[in-house]
Amino acid sequence: MKLSQVTVALSLGLSTLVGANVAFAEGTFSSTSLTPDTAVKLAQAALKSCRDQGYQVAVSVVDRGGNVQALIRDRFAGPHTPDTATAKAWTAVSFRANTTALATTTENGSQSGVRHIPGALMLGGGVIVEADGAIVGGVGVSGAPGGDLDEACAMVGIDAITGDLM
Repeated sequence: MKLSQVTVALSLGLSTLVGANVAFAEGTFSSTSLTPDTAVKLAQAALKSCRDQGYQVAVSVVDRGGNVQALIRDRFAGPHTPDTATAKAWTAVSFRANTTALATTTENGSQSGVRHIPGALMLGGGVIVEADGAIVGGVGVSGAPGGDLDEACAMVGIDAITGDLM
């Protein structure tokens, strides 16, 4: 790569970071992420939404790096649901997209290879959490009788914390 190409690539990369609500100085950077209290509030609201509809689920909330901040499994949710919810949340953050869209996009064709990435789970129910245009975390729900229903509960959880993200 020529020096001019490297300069352009670095400039584009830095402008992308600035646009992603990430502040940085020479040698360091800072970013915004969910607080543990906000993650718990999100998880509880999503769990309640599913429970009110008669679904026993697990809810996992991850920070912007995909690390679990909150995890709740309802008493009769299947034993697989905590791992599945976490994988959905991690996938949403990692690919910067809700998993319902990813499930469709990666079903066939040239994008299907991402389904083989360890830890990635292309099932509906994983949703990114954004504040000021930047991803600050993700939520995954597992256990409702469909990914669209898992996602709906996740969205209720996000709605419950919208005021906290300002």
